[in-house]
Amino acid sequence: MTAQRVAAHRLTFGREPATYGDPQADLALARDVAAGVEASPGRMHDYLRARTSFFDRVVVGALESGTAQVVVGAAGYDGRSLRYAKPGVIWFELDHPSTQEDKRARLAQLGVTTSHVRFVAADFASDPVAERLRTAGLDPYQPCLFLLEGVAVYLDRDVLERLLGQLREVTSEGGRLAISVSTMAHDPLARARFEAAVARMGEPVRSHVGLEEAEDLLARTGWEVAPGDSASHGEQGTRERLRSAGLLVATAGAAREG
Repeated sequence: MTAQRVAAHRLTFGREPATYGDPQADLALARDVAAGVEASPGRMHDYLRARTSFFDRVVVGALESGTAQVVVGAAGYDGRSLRYAKPGVIWFELDHPSTQEDKRARLAQLGVTTSHVRFVAADFASDPVAERLRTAGLDPYQPCLFLLEGVAVYLDRDVLERLLGQLREVTSEGGRLAISVSTMAHDPLARARFEAAVARMGEPVRSHVGLEEAEDLLARTGWEVAPGDSASHGEQGTRERLRSAGLLVATAGAAREG
């Protein structure tokens, strides 16, 4: 249900342009998932617009700099593999088997081509993500971008840490990861409202990883938060605003002991 609401919101957003890809396929999927749900204005709408724009810019920046592999963690009904399909680029969509099966059925019914997408079924709480990505053809010696949008809050902390470590296993130094984390740790009222809303949808919050915790978690699993990135256009003020919204880009470095 949260995916349905996100799809409805995204139908109202302007998106990062590119000279490749199939935006109409992304829109068709979003309309199919939203199924008539209307996006309501408010703080969540504004946040989702900023988050969507951030991840769009990270993707386009990476593709235009030569990245040939993109991994979307907990892909759900995200349509970036369609919107930003670029010749020579392989997309890997990691997701829970039941959600992925439904998405693939929708795409087939819509007649959307997905020959450039490798669908990798995995339950982050129990399955060997790194092994499954390798089996699907991910080349750990080539540049790779990993996306974890709107995922962290639905994972137990130990599961998130294990996932970050496994993604680090399948990329060389210089690989990049974009992630969104909670910024509600110091706002108990906002956190309570959010938790109640998603609990009613049957998708309970499992952890709240704030900015400092996220940066430490990334460092422990071999990721270094980037001081600048394609999403911020190198502007210090913009970088700080993105960070304050819980939108981070990290680069694969050497794993840290402990």
